[in-house]
Order: sequence, then structure tokens, then C-alpha cells
Amino acid sequence: MQYLAKLNTVKVIECNLRASRSFPFVSKVTGNNFVIEAMRRMLGVARAVENHSIDLDYVAVKAPMFSFSRLVGADPMVGVEMASTGEVGCFGDDLHEALLHALLATGFRVPRKGVLLSLGPLTDKYWFADQARVLSQEMGLKLYATHGTAEALTTMGIACTELAKRPQDGAMTGMDAIEEGLVDLVINIPIEYDELGRPDGYHIRRRAVDAGIPLITDLQRAQAIIEALRHRKVNDLAILSWDEYAARRPVALK
Repeated sequence: MQYLAKLNTVKVIECNLRASRSFPFVSKVTGNNFVIEAMRRMLGVARAVENHSIDLDYVAVKAPMFSFSRLVGADPMVGVEMASTGEVGCFGDDLHEALLHALLATGFRVPRKGVLLSLGPLTDKYWFADQARVLSQEMGLKLYATHGTAEALTTMGIACTELAKRPQDGAMTGMDAIEEGLVDLVINIPIEYDELGRPDGYHIRRRAVDAGIPLITDLQRAQAIIEALRHRKVNDLAILSWDEYAARRPVALK
């Protein structure tokens, strides 16, 4: 059963009887073997289940993996359908550490050169202001941005290099910045569709995937990743086995 909680209101998204990847993941994290418990229920054996998840002193994050690089020409966008080809579940002392562990396990590389920003709706541009400052001022990364995003960032006093989304009058485009190795992270939040029926930033997203550069297309995920990079250094991440985290649980997996 999947829930959506917002403003103290809980709604059920879906309820299916199936074997999901989340089932064993949650079992591993909480210490409750829900797979065995489901089997017991099917056999008519019911017993009380103690869930101590709120007492855990660690966090676990499951990050999806995609195969867009194998789908030539496909727009690397993720919708509500299950599009991932795999997932990696990782642990950490807090959300920042667990998130970075999971991302690194999927092949994510920490940016060292520059970040290309194309932030979609105007509200998204302003919501991302704090993270843009972190990238530029705290992490020392050069920012490149498409026209609308560059205009908003400049208004907020955030330095960036404006790029064109498509070749025009010899101006450098987002694709050029990727090909020339100026950026090693692309954050592209879609907004509009062009005359071909594809999102306006399709070419940037596609070029990033083809170049093997990490691509983020969700604003909240981008904010979470930048906050994690801000608070945690990759070289300082703890490397512990699952058994070591399991030993810290208030209840053992049975």
C-alpha cells in the first residue's frame, strides 16, 4: 500500500497484492520481516507486529537507476509509471549521508567544474535561489543557465553565464557547454513543449545523458542533493556494512 501525506492529510495512492522491491527494502531497514509476515497472514496465522521504525537512529534511502543511455533519442524524463531498471538502497546516519551513499551507488558523480541550470517555471527559479548560491558561493562551481533562468538568477544577484537553448547568432548553447566539458551536472526542470511536441529542454537533457553527465529533472530532488553535498563531504562518508546498521536497531530481524 502506498500513501501520500500532505498538510496532515493522508491519502492512499494504490493498494496492490504483489511482490514489490519496496517490500524487502522496508524489511531490511526496520527489522520487521514483512515478507514472512505476509506469508503467515496468507496461511491464516495472525500475530502482533511491533514496528520500531521511529526509534531508528539511522536513515535509509532507495535511489532508482535508469537506462536512458541505451534508449537512443528517448527523452530522459521520469513520469509516475515505474520506469527505473533497478534501485539501490543505502544507509546513513542522516538523510544527507544516506542519500549520497545511494546516489554514488547508482553512478552519480559529484560536480567539480560547473552546473547547467534550466529551471522551468518562474516560481521554480526563485525557489532554487538558495541552492544556486550554495553551488556558486560555497561549492565554488561555475553556473551556466538558459535565458530565463539566467535572467532570474542575475536579478537575485547570483552570477552565471547565460546560454542559449538552441544555436542562434553564434551564441554558446547548453549543448555546447556539455560537449566542451564545462559542466558535469545538469539540472533541467521542464516547462514548455516546442513545435516538435517535445519539451523545450529535450536537447539539453538528451545531450547530458549521451555524455554520461548526471541529470536531475525534479526540483525537490535537486534541492535535496545539493543540501546533502553542502553538509557532507564524499570522502568523509562512513562505510559500514548492513550488519553494523542492523545491530543498532531496537529489534532484531526475525
